Amino acid sequence: MKTFPCPYLGGDIELSDEREQHIIATHPDLLPYYWTELVETLNEPDQVRRSTRMPDALLIARWFKTIRGGKYIVAVVVTEQSPSRNWMITAYLARKLTGGILEWQKT
Repeated sequence: MKTFPCPYLGGDIELSDEREQHIIATHPDLLPYYWTELVETLNEPDQVRRSTRMPDALLIARWFKTIRGGKYIVAVVVTEQSPSRNWMITAYLARKLTGGILEWQKT
């Protein structure tokens, strides 16, 4: 298991070995190539959206012009209040952000 700091959530985000393997298998264009950028996304996102599919999930996104001519990295993070826990269920590259309800945006 890996953990990553996320100031937006005020704590760490867990990434289990199983979820890491899921990302590598289903989104090979993201991992293992863009680990540094994934960590940057969690540490300094451009946008945070509340998932409409899963009420406890956030879509944490950051734009990178250096990834394939310009792409977002989107990390899907489930948050629990009691006990406080955050874990990543998947992450992927996107050309544009769609879906979810905008919760926060970098100004």
